[in-house]
Amino acid sequence: MNSLTQIKGARFVVLLALFSLPAGQSVAQAVPAAHSIKPKTERVKPGDVHFEDIASQAGLNALNVYGSDSHKEYIIETTGNGAIIFDYDNDSWPDIFLPNGSTVEGFAKEKDKAPTGHLYHNNRDGTFTDVTLQAGLARAGWGQGGCVGDYDNDGYLDLFVTYWGQNVLYRNNGDGTFTDVTAKSGLKTSKDEWSTGCSFVDYDHDGKADIFVTRYVEFSYDSVPRPGQGRWCQWKGINVMCGPRGLKAALNALYHNSGDGTFTDVSQKSGILNTTPCYGFTSLTADFDHDGWPDIYVACDSTASILYHNNQNGAFTDIGKKAGVAYNEDGSEQAGMGLSADDFRHSGHQDIVKTNFSDDTPTLYLNRGDNDFDDVTYRASLGKIKNWLGWGVQFYDFDNSGWPGILIGNGHVYPEVDGKGLGTSYREPKVAYYNLHDGTFANITSDAGAVLGQAHSGRGMALGDLFNDGHEEALVNNMNEKPSLYYNTSPIGNWISLQLIGVKSNRAALGAVVTLEQGGDKHENDRREMEVRSGGGYISQSDLRLHFGLGKSSRAEKIVIRWPSGLVETLTDLPANQYYMVREGSGVDQSRTHGVSSVRINVPGAVAK
Repeated sequence: MNSLTQIKGARFVVLLALFSLPAGQSVAQAVPAAHSIKPKTERVKPGDVHFEDIASQAGLNALNVYGSDSHKEYIIETTGNGAIIFDYDNDSWPDIFLPNGSTVEGFAKEKDKAPTGHLYHNNRDGTFTDVTLQAGLARAGWGQGGCVGDYDNDGYLDLFVTYWGQNVLYRNNGDGTFTDVTAKSGLKTSKDEWSTGCSFVDYDHDGKADIFVTRYVEFSYDSVPRPGQGRWCQWKGINVMCGPRGLKAALNALYHNSGDGTFTDVSQKSGILNTTPCYGFTSLTADFDHDGWPDIYVACDSTASILYHNNQNGAFTDIGKKAGVAYNEDGSEQAGMGLSADDFRHSGHQDIVKTNFSDDTPTLYLNRGDNDFDDVTYRASLGKIKNWLGWGVQFYDFDNSGWPGILIGNGHVYPEVDGKGLGTSYREPKVAYYNLHDGTFANITSDAGAVLGQAHSGRGMALGDLFNDGHEEALVNNMNEKPSLYYNTSPIGNWISLQLIGVKSNRAALGAVVTLEQGGDKHENDRREMEVRSGGGYISQSDLRLHFGLGKSSRAEKIVIRWPSGLVETLTDLPANQYYMVREGSGVDQSRTHGVSSVRINVPGAVAK
């Protein structure tokens, strides 16, 4: 069956309308009103945004190693690494973990030179210290991405790192160190797998964080042809590494938390395997349909993406095609990479942005509720750039206006494209889109600081207020380079930040849905929904604290928290520019509330707009 008959694409609707227009009726009149994306406010001008890359200044100096930088012989050399921001020592200052890769040749003869991931401890003064060895996280191999969650509910965030090989679950010991409990917990697989994205998610609401793992392809060095030797080993006349097409898709996995420190593979039992093959990258968890249960969306490379709908009985059903998120609006498969979810229209529903391969656009799916999404990429003015290859992506409120924009990290998989006159390159710039409040975005890249135009082969991206000053930073893991850390030096609006602590729910409050309502009785309520989630970006992890921009508002008027346990709590009249800890069933913990830190990030040579 042609995929156009399986989905509900907007262009398909328009084509049907064209062939059935009554005399005198316009195309605009023929398109159903439900396809409008007009929100509750009018268009604004982009605010001042000026980014500087402060990674080196902050002490993030370790080199990423990921295959050859000039020629890719195998697909394993192309996918790169995620980026992880999490507060591993509970000091309220987010720390950083950057997974690392390897080379085809390996480091058998020079094991002491083998690259490892790097854990950076936040010094609370604008800098970080590499504490990888002390923490017990110096593991070599083809690292991929990672995610965090508190699987044993002891109050400390644990770290799950994906690999081509064996994934690793690191239990947080609570003293600044981690222990590899992969085998003990039942997560070691019978054969090596290529896992990419992951998410801790309490899918059955038993108060314990389970683990979902996304997998890419079945791969070994001797199982694939060499560049140029097969149908899927050329790109625009250039001999390139082979795949993923032509390779066997790996199988996603779901592990149920038994509550005794072990996990059980329930992939078959839960229906995770009952879907078409997928070259999976990023997983994104959210209660997209407001039924109170977390669903899982997977960005798939060169295959239809998957939306695992939670059936509330321990099982899932793939409804991606029916919901309109398996393909783009033309009914075409895309090569999906990264994912982010946020309520960009203030509608009270979480929308999705997905990055894709070169010669395609990112995809923006507007969530209308009831598992009904529309591809509004072109209507939102995100369809103009097609020559970059997108990876890391985040809905990102650059200036705390309260309306999330979008930041995309780009980079090609083929170094061989350089110098070939193809209108693209291996290292590529970032792209920043400002939310104009009317359902559309403006490309502000050229006005938001020269560093966004600097070329890198970027991969994973994570967000977090690393310096507790009200600014969210974007951390990007770059292929065969040092990371980037983007800081907005321009003035920002007011904000609040919420850290949620589960009691009956899982301790990290994964799956808690928070809605900020502003406006009161003056006009129709302005509602923005966010969710505490593990995973996302591109096989990455952002700070679990929820950061709401408030613009010029001096307080958050009403915040409604729907905990995974089903408890609903309402907070009112919270002063702006504060960090709040909220404990399930107890409201705000006043002893853990604090304002902006004394740290001020001064960037030498930076010129704010």
